[in-house]
Amino acid sequence: MNGPLTGLRVLDIATIIAAPSAAALLADYGASVVKAELPGAGDGMRDFPPHKDGKPLWWKVTNRGKRLITLDLRKPEGAALLLRMLPQFDVLIENFRPGTLDRWGLTKEALWQAQPSLVILRTTGFGQSGPYRDRPGFARLFEAMGGLTYISGEAQGAPMHCGYPLADNVGGLFGAVGVLAALWRRARNPQAPGEEIDLSLTEATLKLLEFLPIQHEQLGTVYQRSGNANQYSAPAAVYRTADGQWVSLSGSTNAMFANNCRAIGRPELIDEPCFANNRGRVQHAQELNGIFAAWCAAHPLAAVLTAFEAAQGTIAPVYGIDQIEADPHMRARQALCDVPDRDFGSVRMANVVPRFARSPGGIRHAGGSLGQDNEAFYQGELAMPAAELARLREAGVI
Repeated sequence: MNGPLTGLRVLDIATIIAAPSAAALLADYGASVVKAELPGAGDGMRDFPPHKDGKPLWWKVTNRGKRLITLDLRKPEGAALLLRMLPQFDVLIENFRPGTLDRWGLTKEALWQAQPSLVILRTTGFGQSGPYRDRPGFARLFEAMGGLTYISGEAQGAPMHCGYPLADNVGGLFGAVGVLAALWRRARNPQAPGEEIDLSLTEATLKLLEFLPIQHEQLGTVYQRSGNANQYSAPAAVYRTADGQWVSLSGSTNAMFANNCRAIGRPELIDEPCFANNRGRVQHAQELNGIFAAWCAAHPLAAVLTAFEAAQGTIAPVYGIDQIEADPHMRARQALCDVPDRDFGSVRMANVVPRFARSPGGIRHAGGSLGQDNEAFYQGELAMPAAELARLREAGVI
């Protein structure tokens, strides 16, 4: 590994998706990440499908690149052991409900006494304050209350979730960014005290929606569902091709509109006064989408893509994962990579994003078995005698 975060040490005591995803991103960039799970039970994400031969596949991605230990923080000896470990780390990532660590004697003051410069990322559904702070949360709740679900779906239909816990991975991105921002402060001033980061996954979802708050405040407009039609650009929608495939069209600039018109053999549309700018085209979106939909419906996917490529238009096939794997550009970019795995030899997952030219990072290995690195960590890094390790294991602390 030669990532830009090489030398950074991260302790991940979080569960499920969002916070562990933040830790995995840091590992992608070269950080050394140790994940601590509850002895016996482990992280609940191990039960998430899909499974192969009883092994959790999703787990292997969200916990890639991490060393795995077990530790029961609910036990006084477990909490004491965490404090003993902290001088080895720069960042602590957790997602317990607010006040949980405090009840176990792991207040931020205790954490900072053990490691004064520690960056603490606290990831919760609704934040460390406010009337909802103690509520449990999952991605669909964050997406619903963060506004994303309301604007997703057909105009006259029910609000829709995207079928994947998008808010969790969005939260992981914001978590990683927050950690890096805190570390930059420490890099500028090595004597700076530790930092506590309050990440609300509902607020992270809301942040995705950018202009909705200002639109409502200034215009009194509540942004509504519009299906696959685009409310700020036209033509823009998803169209079915003659051979039953799907394509997505976009492009808000005049130049791109002109190219798209040439692609379907309708250059006369370019000079229509009502289509002269994006604002006018949005006002006539239904008409334009009908024209482009009819043309796509009369041509197979290959012909559609060839025509738009020749005209430098802006259309793309709607891919399933099998098509992503087969796409020559994705292959050339190595967007997917094969990662070493103890169970299956290697497994495929998305590569590191973004790319660094001089310190590219990488994925060391897929997520592994519960407590597989206990001896290497506790004895190798904490210099814990074998007898003490055995006693703690017998007591259920690790």
